[in-house]
Amino acid sequence: MNGRPFTPAELRIITGLWPNHSAAAIAKRVRRTISSIQGIGRKLGLKKNPQYLRKYCRLQKGSRIGAAFRFQKGHAPANKGLRRPGWFRGRMRETQFKKGQRTNTWRPVGTILADSEGFLRIKVRERRPGDKPGWDKQVWPLLHHQVWEQHHGPIPPNHVVRFKDRDRAHCAIENLELISMAENARRNSIWNLPPELASTIQLAGALKRQIRRRTHGQEQNQRSA
Repeated sequence: MNGRPFTPAELRIITGLWPNHSAAAIAKRVRRTISSIQGIGRKLGLKKNPQYLRKYCRLQKGSRIGAAFRFQKGHAPANKGLRRPGWFRGRMRETQFKKGQRTNTWRPVGTILADSEGFLRIKVRERRPGDKPGWDKQVWPLLHHQVWEQHHGPIPPNHVVRFKDRDRAHCAIENLELISMAENARRNSIWNLPPELASTIQLAGALKRQIRRRTHGQEQNQRSA
């Protein structure tokens, strides 16, 4: 057992109270945790009085209390065989799913929907076992990818299809272009933004660097003071 050992006086109190008191009551009396009282009780092999168990305790493991009222092995339930395939009661028939019935979130093949990032997706087939939930690309591929591949074939590795006008809903082939990921990264840099916006981003970065330098200098001065 962990923690400080029990004193002889504590053990006498625990042994005397154990048969007719709960572990919580004993723990409060000797100012110990309930788990420590339970542990010492098991270690000492202490037992509760049968009267205490019947009055205060739940059914103990191995107890035969209530055994006469339990279902016996092989017992047939009273409603066995009453509920047959197709059986229904009250309005159950109206609310049960019928064979082949679809959920209210189902959409037919060819449906186009926008995802959370604003990209359009098109449903190309029904879901099958093993498909990922949500926008599985086998079921709901990106529409602009579908349009590009229909005109030019598969998208090569390390390439992306971009929108020339930056409108993710404009998926006409004339508005799409295939570029490498490296080129895409260069185009997304601040140097390709409008001059005013690029200048603002640069100034914000310079300001943050000045703040960090001054804060660091103040901390150094405080340490050396």
